[in-house]
Amino acid sequence: MTQQIPHPLSPQDCLVAVMIAISASDENMRTSELVKIEQAVNNLPVFAAYDIDRMNIMAQTVFDLFEQEDGLDALFGLVRDNLPEHLYETAYALACDVAAADGTLREEELRLLEEIRYELTIDRLHAAAIERGARARHLPG
Repeated sequence: MTQQIPHPLSPQDCLVAVMIAISASDENMRTSELVKIEQAVNNLPVFAAYDIDRMNIMAQTVFDLFEQEDGLDALFGLVRDNLPEHLYETAYALACDVAAADGTLREEELRLLEEIRYELTIDRLHAAAIERGARARHLPG
């Protein structure tokens, strides 16, 4: 039984859900990843009017979905239903930033990034550019 979400997902809820999903994909949400999510929500224009209290609701929604056998499919269904197509690359870029935040891309994160590319029909060339940007931003000094 899926938890009822108090109101329909906003595009920002979808972006937060994707970031939480990539962080939780290896069953270990690292501090650096959580900080990256918080920085994105606090600083990016797409989140300007976002109710920060919704983050906890989205986190619980993602955790509940991940406990279900087809939870990932359900998550992508929610995202595709509620995220405008022009924000698909934004979602992928945010996922890449969260995945790269701790300096290591784990197998689970790589698999989920591949799934996100597929589900959101991110062009391979665009995906490579987004991934390269995330790597460049997260290289150690």
